[in-house]
Amino acid sequence: MQRAQKVLILRFSSFGDVAIMIPVLRALTKSYPEVEFVVASRPKMSPIFDEFENINFLSIDIENEYAGFTGILKLFKKLKKIRPTHIADLHFVIRTRFINLCFKLTGYKVKSIDKGRRQKNALIRIKNKHFEPLTPTVFRYSKVFSNLGFPIDITKNEKLYNNSIPKNLKDFFYADKKKWIGIAPFASYEGKTYPLDLMQQVIVFLQRDHKIFLLGAGKKEIDLLEIWTNAYSNCWNAAKELSFKEQLKTLPFLDLMISMDSLNGHLAANAGIPVITLWGQTHPYSGFAPFDQPEEYSICADRNKYPGIPTSIYGKHIPRGYEDAFRTISPKDIIEKVLEVLENKKI
Repeated sequence: MQRAQKVLILRFSSFGDVAIMIPVLRALTKSYPEVEFVVASRPKMSPIFDEFENINFLSIDIENEYAGFTGILKLFKKLKKIRPTHIADLHFVIRTRFINLCFKLTGYKVKSIDKGRRQKNALIRIKNKHFEPLTPTVFRYSKVFSNLGFPIDITKNEKLYNNSIPKNLKDFFYADKKKWIGIAPFASYEGKTYPLDLMQQVIVFLQRDHKIFLLGAGKKEIDLLEIWTNAYSNCWNAAKELSFKEQLKTLPFLDLMISMDSLNGHLAANAGIPVITLWGQTHPYSGFAPFDQPEEYSICADRNKYPGIPTSIYGKHIPRGYEDAFRTISPKDIIEKVLEVLENKKI
């Protein structure tokens, strides 16, 4: 008798790249309910997968328990104990490549993501730039499973599981008829962070007639959000008041999200709400735009003034002379797009 299929999925970072997995996992679990899927990732990623009843999350503390070469060997032994039949490597870094090799040598079926590094390098170089859209990461993920023998159609866009607002927030959210706009003004690098003085102008205008749901992480970000919350009556510091798990449960009940090229844009897209993303040194052509969002919801820095954009895939690099590229997106541009999208939602 053939043993049940069990697919081990490897992706240890980053938050945004892990969140991009969700549309793929929804399609997989619906298409293959008889298959067991196990996601191995960092402990802090766990709430992202709470919506799934048929996905097991394997918490891997890379920094403390599995650091260094001996840690990788230890990790392989741990992963082998779950007895997978297939391994899907959605990360393809030194750690996972070594683990893949160990599995292959012991007879397991392993497939890895093609990150398109050569095409990405051609997209971000200044000279002889190939400015054309690359394969979205979500489709690169789905190709891995197709190569393993689990083809899926993610264009069907399977919806969020367990879509219910936390009871303790229900009355608060519906206290009046004002629409809720999520704003996540931060990113991991300066090249992906819209200037905060300009974002404050956006908040000042929008909070007059809307409720603002502010998102961030870490003390520095939360403290800044608290300043805005104290200054403007319709701002609420969700980063301070809610756990990450509670934030995820609340996102589907926002009317719209404004995000950088970062985690909250992907989480909001997974929650099924409109997402307006702001792009400075990076660009949606790199394949990291939020899933199933119209192209016109991406507001990009002016490439006529800064033709080298994108200068980076992850926003780490800001070339000399490009420091003010993000300022070519005016608060007015963002506000007009927000009001347009909200108006279209009524139709």
